[in-house]
Amino acid sequence: MTQTSTRNIQVIRTEHSPHAQLQPVPLQQVRLQDAFWTPRRETNRLKTLPTQFLKLEETGCLNNFRRAAGQTELHFEGPVFADSDAYKWLEAAAWTLAEGSNPELHRQVDELVSLIEGAQCANGYLNTFFMFEREKERFTESGAHELYCAGHLFQAAVALHRTTGNPRLLTASEKYANHMAEIFGPAEQGKKPWVDGHPEVEMALVELYRETGTRRYLDLAQYFLDARGHGLARDRVWVFWGSYGQDHKPFRDLKEVTGHAVRMVYLSAGAADLVLETGEQALEDALEAQWHNMTEKRMSVNGGIGPRHYTEGFGLDYELPSESAYNETCAAVGSIMWSQRMLSLTGEVKYADLIEHQLYNAALPGVSLDGQSYFYVNPLAAGSEHRRQGWFGCACCPPNAARLLATLPGYFYSTSESAVHVHLYAQSTSVIELPDGPTVKIEQQTNYPWDGRVRLVIEGTGTFSLNLRIPAWCEQATVKVMGEAEQQAQQGYFQLQRNWQGSTTIDLNLEMPVRYVVSHPHVMDSSGKVSVFRGPLLYCAEGTDHATDVRDLVLPEETSLKVQHHEQLNNAVVLVGPGTSQLQQGWEHKLYRNARDLQASRVAVNITLVPYYAWANREAGRMQVWLDQS
Repeated sequence: MTQTSTRNIQVIRTEHSPHAQLQPVPLQQVRLQDAFWTPRRETNRLKTLPTQFLKLEETGCLNNFRRAAGQTELHFEGPVFADSDAYKWLEAAAWTLAEGSNPELHRQVDELVSLIEGAQCANGYLNTFFMFEREKERFTESGAHELYCAGHLFQAAVALHRTTGNPRLLTASEKYANHMAEIFGPAEQGKKPWVDGHPEVEMALVELYRETGTRRYLDLAQYFLDARGHGLARDRVWVFWGSYGQDHKPFRDLKEVTGHAVRMVYLSAGAADLVLETGEQALEDALEAQWHNMTEKRMSVNGGIGPRHYTEGFGLDYELPSESAYNETCAAVGSIMWSQRMLSLTGEVKYADLIEHQLYNAALPGVSLDGQSYFYVNPLAAGSEHRRQGWFGCACCPPNAARLLATLPGYFYSTSESAVHVHLYAQSTSVIELPDGPTVKIEQQTNYPWDGRVRLVIEGTGTFSLNLRIPAWCEQATVKVMGEAEQQAQQGYFQLQRNWQGSTTIDLNLEMPVRYVVSHPHVMDSSGKVSVFRGPLLYCAEGTDHATDVRDLVLPEETSLKVQHHEQLNNAVVLVGPGTSQLQQGWEHKLYRNARDLQASRVAVNITLVPYYAWANREAGRMQVWLDQS
């Protein structure tokens, strides 16, 4: 298995999608060299992926494939959707292979591909749970995740084919997809009406279509989307499908995000993929309405979504608790995937803004700094008992986080016919080919996200536009091209349209003061409190840095917090300054008191705030995002 350096390694390939405004730059054309993401991605490659492979072995996931292939008589282990964990790991490994030679990872990938091939039935069906004694139960329960698992298989196959040229898993995926296309469809065509209880296969089928050119895969994805909202998602186990599985109304009538959060954003990502291919305005209108409902009324301040534990799902407008927030890591990953597709579809900066926000503050907290433990749930306040774990009985989040880190370079740039769009910032070197123009080399020199100064050295000859994203969080930004006057830049894409010659240096300065952010008055858990941001990063208080309960801290004025680097947190920037702590007097043996009896008093304390993504990497203790302000 060898990598072809000239291969177009895009996570979503839209160069032939007729309604794409932007094309993502291939992974191998962006080389990150920074002190923030590069170490995390190296940890992902050298530690996270190898240990996750061992976990798949230890938990019996790989033995399930051996059992299905007749190599062992062991019983099936794990949840019904256990196959998907192996497929997500395989996809993460495949994208990682785009970075160059990795013999041990190649060996593990080859081993898993062989196991998958051996488990596939002659008719193409592939699911290790529904084998032998369970064969008659295939496609009888919407909640069995059969097509969800298939979707992750297809995505892994596409990734492996794009990064290595190896067709084995793609061949197996086509065989399974053809089997599905023969079975599922409208009853009037003599087929089985069906939707999977957990959307995922929709976007996978579109990507399989893009990779193979086989139209029936796109048509099948369209059918699965159109079939939702007609009560097909039901089974004997789950009694509350409806909005939980986004099956309570047709997708085009769905104007809000609802139900299980991961299912919702996976479904919307699949719908966005369909719009990229078909241009259907009704679908795009629904997606816009859903996205605005999510970001304006149903998203936590860190970008986390799905606050309800019971359904792992969305609640009502402004139902955004802190300590009881669920905010599954997978939901953040899925939301980023959705925004990536909307960015390609529309070219609108708001989607790039959300991608950055959720990367740093909603997805990255799901992985420890050493890459060995994970959060499934991401609250905004927690006691010392909430810690990352090495694995889960339902282990969807660890490999999902791994595949996000593996694909990260693909989020930095996009191209249009005569423009390069810069979405994210990090020390890096990139070689970008414009569709109808020159090849452009861009070197970013920066210590982002700790420092908002970004120098871009552009090498290329020809006429094109360089569009620099001025983040929504930045209130003061300037751009200076060498030898020219400094220009003020507003939030959005700052366009530099010119006939470029030779090497040109651009200095972008994004001011990064500490910012106190408040929530909508109807978000009751955070009423009267503030959250703290600097640049793109959300901050929090941890008990290990304070002698008093962090719930009692009172922040000083914004300008009183100063920047320091913290070696124990990989040299992260922390915020320190003088503050106070409220003395809670007279509460012994009491839960409620008359308000007129309260005595307000405070004591001076030193306050330390750490990036939210880095919390729970030291001694256990309470954590708090929303804090009082003097």
